[in-house]
Amino acid sequence: MTRGNQREKDRERAQSRNPKGGKGKDDGLTPEQRRERDAKALQEKTAKKAAQAAGGESSGGKANAKKKKLGH
Repeated sequence: MTRGNQREKDRERAQSRNPKGGKGKDDGLTPEQRRERDAKALQEKTAKKAAQAAGGESSGGKANAKKKKLGH
């Protein structure tokens, strides 16, 4: 029984990593409020991404360079 207290030591280590000691995120919101908050954040993120796409910013800089070379 050389490893008899390993489980207890591991629990202590895990608890010291997470001082709250609780499971998951405890932000004081109900699941419904959390869903609404997350949905709003997702809508803002997609709107921002759409605005960037409409503004002409693209991440495909190399593809555009190849098109220019082919045109000459």
